[in-house]
Amino acid sequence: MKQPLADRMRPRNLSEFVGQENIVSPGGMLSAMIDSKKLSSFILWGPPGVGKTTLANIVANSTNCDWVSFSAVVSGIKEIKNVMATAEALRKIENRLTVLFVDEIHRFNKAQQDAFLPYVENGTIVLIGATTENPSFELNGALLSRMKVFVLTELSIEDVVNILKQALADSQRGLGESKITVEDDLLSLLGNLSSGDARSALNSLELAVMMAARENRSEVNENDIKQAVQKAMLKYDKDGENHFNLISALHKSIRNSDADAALYWLARMLEAGEDPIYVARRLVRFASEDIGLASPQALSQAVSAMQAVQLVGMPEGKLALAQVVVYMALSPKSNAVYVAYNQAAKDANNTFAHPVPLHLRNAPTKLMNEIGYGRGYKYAHDFEEGKADMKCLPEELSKRKYYNPTKRGFEGKLGT
Repeated sequence: MKQPLADRMRPRNLSEFVGQENIVSPGGMLSAMIDSKKLSSFILWGPPGVGKTTLANIVANSTNCDWVSFSAVVSGIKEIKNVMATAEALRKIENRLTVLFVDEIHRFNKAQQDAFLPYVENGTIVLIGATTENPSFELNGALLSRMKVFVLTELSIEDVVNILKQALADSQRGLGESKITVEDDLLSLLGNLSSGDARSALNSLELAVMMAARENRSEVNENDIKQAVQKAMLKYDKDGENHFNLISALHKSIRNSDADAALYWLARMLEAGEDPIYVARRLVRFASEDIGLASPQALSQAVSAMQAVQLVGMPEGKLALAQVVVYMALSPKSNAVYVAYNQAAKDANNTFAHPVPLHLRNAPTKLMNEIGYGRGYKYAHDFEEGKADMKCLPEELSKRKYYNPTKRGFEGKLGT
């Protein structure tokens, strides 16, 4: 069976590799490591389709080491121990180093990661890991401290277009024999829809060329491209770093009163399949944290949007979330309540649990009344301004001032 185009066109050396110039260009750290043939353990961290496995293979082809590759998806402690035993024997008998490449290394649990540690430390193996997840969160600190992390970024549209052109021109590994052409604007469209994922772009191109060939056409058209891609790839991982990056972008765009950016980040999340109730909960939180009493209706809007999503479901509920996002982005902002609560909570958690002053206590029984519960309490409505001259904080905290209202929106009209 013929390999997919992305596998056939996999770069064989750094001169064929496109992108990641910061680490593969002459003088870059990875280039220097390959040229010197002195390998040390490292992690390749980046989104799908940017060259992690390709770079690992290029390293493998450039060394005289024994190369072992396996996936964290299907391998466990037993497989790791077997590899380590073989590596130790190879080092003692033939004085050869073993390079172990682990794809999706973030899927290994702590115990499995710990199994690598002594062998990395004593030089029995050079460990190369590939991950789409932030290694700061997914790898244990002891292992991570012994490995260099190379950060790979999403390919630009220009990079993807260059890769696609190479595939169209290559008659041995690529699509050159088909004699089917693709206009530059369609290659750019494919590069845009692939979201920087060269693997996806190449495989979509192969499918588009196949559709054109099936109809005996010499050119790929826009419909071929769109059918091949079906839908722009929305990079999203509900349990990974990108999940938190996107909700952070949404939150900070609303805070900065940028309705257009907020709508974009909302759409990125919803169109990628994020749980709309999760988004709605975060908007409820935002309404109090960053808008507060500057626009009290924001909280009602957020709660109503959540109820609307629960009532009508998706995709109809998207508009309710979009409405509240725009409303909150355009609302006056205040974090006065947020700051006030955090300061009060700090005192509640870190100071003596002061008893409630006697005059504020309830006195439902004769005994409680006799020992002073409620004595000296002043009923606010009996005073002309509706506010009595009465301390309500414990004496030790009587000088505390937690809430400092801004002058924005409705909050500026409130008395203190």
